[in-house]
Amino acid sequence: MKILAIETSCDETAAAVVEDGRRALADVVATQIDIHRRWGGVVPELASRNHVVQVMPVVDEALSRAGVGPDGIDAIAVTSGPGLVGALLVGVQAAKALALAWQKPLVRVNHLEGHLVAAFLSETAPAFPFLGLVVSGGHTSLYAAERFGAYRLLGQTRDDAAGEAFDKGAKLLGLPYPGGIAIDRLAKEGDAHATRFPKAIVKGSELDFSFSGLKTALLHHVKKHGVPEGRGLADLCASYQEAIVRALVEKAFRAARRLQFDRLVLSGGVAANSRLRAAVSEKAAEYEGMEVFLPAPRLCTDNAAMIAVAGTHAFLRGERAGADLNADPAWRL
Repeated sequence: MKILAIETSCDETAAAVVEDGRRALADVVATQIDIHRRWGGVVPELASRNHVVQVMPVVDEALSRAGVGPDGIDAIAVTSGPGLVGALLVGVQAAKALALAWQKPLVRVNHLEGHLVAAFLSETAPAFPFLGLVVSGGHTSLYAAERFGAYRLLGQTRDDAAGEAFDKGAKLLGLPYPGGIAIDRLAKEGDAHATRFPKAIVKGSELDFSFSGLKTALLHHVKKHGVPEGRGLADLCASYQEAIVRALVEKAFRAARRLQFDRLVLSGGVAANSRLRAAVSEKAAEYEGMEVFLPAPRLCTDNAAMIAVAGTHAFLRGERAGADLNADPAWRL
């Protein structure tokens, strides 16, 4: 079974062809980093306009790389939420048009489910049930994944997502967009214990996250001491990154202990962060029998291959979308 998937939820225009929900025959991503860098973050209107320009060339490229035409596609999957409404609409309308023109079934996919199942594109795939940590620029959530299409939200951020904390922190430090990459790079040369930042504690829920206080603490530090240079900047980046990573790791393994999960899947753009990947692996070593699944960095950031995986199983469950399919920017998983 071959699924063509389209992903335009934020600032990446992506299309992929995936076979049997496990093997990516083509995975094409047109990035908009250079467009948004001058603004220090994603500008929704610019993202939407660029998707309009890129979506069909990206689809054509995916089909070409996969060596298939419309007749070789069994269904079309598309991200219809959550995300930026204008960006989502471009992908949804393109997918509906192709499904109509080619007379193919259409299935809608939740972007967060795509992240959770991206690990199934790896050589070693997780088995259900597993604990899923989705960490990105717009989302920081813990899910109990029971089977394809069945996910239970355990905890989430009460304010800023971890990726947002990275990007806004980087902006305060005068670092280029995307900020998470810049902080990760500098942090490798710094001392994570140089500056003490507050712990992300949320009253009333042991599995929820909060990063707004951490971001504010960095702001006050910069106002008081200024932005350091050289080794001082590396130390500050390392300390700030460690505070974010510590909160993510502690909450994930707290959930694993409480619910007795022995499999943890890390996903989302922030899952490409080198310190987070190392910290999760280090923590897992303390637990006998704990398996950690870390998709390749390219599968962590937004892509259409992960949407095709989720779309494959939605199609097999008999789910279909019609001509009335619309973008759902607040679609909860």
